[in-house]
Amino acid sequence: MTAEPIDGAALLDEVEDFHRRFNVFPTDAAFVAVTLWDAHAHLLDCFDSTPRLAFLSPEPGSGKTRALEIVETLVPQPMTAVNASAAALFRSVSAGTTKPTILFDEIDTVFGPKAGDNEELRGFLNAGHRRTGVTYRCIGDGGQQSVQAFPSYCAVAVAGLGSLPDTILSRSVIIRMRRRARNEKVEPFRARVHEAEGHKLRDRLATWAEQVRDAVMGAWPTMPDGVTDRPADVWEPLIAVADAVGGEWPERARAACVELVTASKANDKGSLGVRLLTDLRDHVMVGIDRLPTVAILDRLNALDDAPWADLHGKPLDNRRLSKMLAEYMTADNEPITSRNIKTGGSVLKGYYAADLTDAWARYCPPPPESPLPPLPGTENATCPALMR
Repeated sequence: MTAEPIDGAALLDEVEDFHRRFNVFPTDAAFVAVTLWDAHAHLLDCFDSTPRLAFLSPEPGSGKTRALEIVETLVPQPMTAVNASAAALFRSVSAGTTKPTILFDEIDTVFGPKAGDNEELRGFLNAGHRRTGVTYRCIGDGGQQSVQAFPSYCAVAVAGLGSLPDTILSRSVIIRMRRRARNEKVEPFRARVHEAEGHKLRDRLATWAEQVRDAVMGAWPTMPDGVTDRPADVWEPLIAVADAVGGEWPERARAACVELVTASKANDKGSLGVRLLTDLRDHVMVGIDRLPTVAILDRLNALDDAPWADLHGKPLDNRRLSKMLAEYMTADNEPITSRNIKTGGSVLKGYYAADLTDAWARYCPPPPESPLPPLPGTENATCPALMR
């Protein structure tokens, strides 16, 4: 017997309302994103990639675990994995025809500062973002071992303190959780009562997914202006779901996409090398065509809210600066290196803005609309004041 067609927009409204009863997210965009993520987990085979959903906060008691518990009631085959090993996860994903939705609470115990690298789990989470992602392992005993590919593609939601490795963050929809204010109220979550309500919504999501699967399978949604590359990979499945349900969801999804992608860029300072290039452009060499290394180090180490004065307990020095900049290339495809700068009858080693321009254009975010004025005494890099 064919099921009655389900109004997808109305169903997603109900899923969003269910979240709002128990969760306080920082913005409406977060509710939109999480609701779409719940629905996309039922259509995983329709997409080339699946975004990770990351509930992160700087302090405990911010509602991360509760958010993950509500997601658990709404997604297919939830698998809670607090202390699961990478081997257990990729075997669970590759076994059988139904893929689990992995829910990883306390992810900071896996990737936090005291947890070590956990490269196997990081590799699993990175590979499983793509439909074609696999994890290779040797199986068998002794000389009878052979290499086997384990499919890793699955939906993953995580919650934890602090942040995540950059490679996982860039594949994630990031929800920055906060402690509830005194005027923010939620309904207490009672598992024995409310799990059943969530499961009813989950079952309807599964039925709706079967009804729209063929349409979603061939969908290539139009992305908002400026959302390209990895952010587009992250958001394309969610916007495809929004287009499939219709109503106000396509517009809300694109607005949420722009808001959360913009927020992630604002929070993303890039690698330490990109931070160095950006600080050189925006704070150290503004209006200057060359600057001695000693002056560059003085200015970098004096910057507020910058890491240079305390890199693993030591300030940035000439050797570290040289090593970091040598990773990037000039417009002539040569490593950026210090060169001689003649000043007042002496010669000092330093860097030329012309050598950095190509790296600035390729790696740094757009410069501020109102660039900072040059530091006093730096308008002319050959000025003796720079040597002091």
